[in-house]
Amino acid sequence: MPLSRTIRATRYVTPLREGGSLPAIVEADDEGLYVLKFRGAGQGARALIAELVSGEIARALGLPVPEIVFVDLDPELARTEPDPEIHALILDSAGLNLALDYLPGSVAYDPVVHAPDPDLASRIVWFDAYVSNVDRTPRNTNILMWHRRLWLIDHGATLYFHHTPGWELDEGRPRDPFQMIKNHVLLEHATRLERVDESMAHAITPETIDEIVSRVPDGWLIDGNADSDVAGIRAAYTRYLLERARAPRSFVREALGAR
Repeated sequence: MPLSRTIRATRYVTPLREGGSLPAIVEADDEGLYVLKFRGAGQGARALIAELVSGEIARALGLPVPEIVFVDLDPELARTEPDPEIHALILDSAGLNLALDYLPGSVAYDPVVHAPDPDLASRIVWFDAYVSNVDRTPRNTNILMWHRRLWLIDHGATLYFHHTPGWELDEGRPRDPFQMIKNHVLLEHATRLERVDESMAHAITPETIDEIVSRVPDGWLIDGNADSDVAGIRAAYTRYLLERARAPRSFVREALGAR
């Protein structure tokens, strides 16, 4: 897997107010445009961990995800920002953040207009059930169409187990079904779930998960608690993700029943 790049934000372009955590389009020192997710917004570093880990797992599974990069945010960018909410958000997020490559001219996926290939739909539903993605519904698809291709975005609401205190010690959590899969925007097209199940699970190897989880910055794992056991938390993410992919997979049975 290609290593995640680190870029530096040079200009705040515009907020994307449809997002609850107020992401923004920024320009970077490589002259590219990116959708920046702020560490100081919403659920903080855990949302960025979910965005990074789930996004890179999707990429490892062969699903289309825009490039994910680390972004160094200089608090000086807040100096010329007149909106007090955005001004405070930039200051609170100074340092390392996360962003996705901006896809200019992309449009939101419309379930009335677009009909994905059943194999791709099945693999996306499998992946979203695996990472417990509550945010791929007809109301909020978090799918873009760009150059006639489907792209998956916004995975900050995945892996919601890590918002529960003591999750690191809950050995049964990886076996939880995912009942919210019944609301998935692509579920009706996912007619090959059983066919893709083994190949998807086989692609989630210890080497792949170790490599992805190792990218999470220590500071995000600490998340304001300097006494956190960074190595222990990192190992807990790895255990959860590997155990959840092992058979029998309750989230697959749940998705099949929801169809």
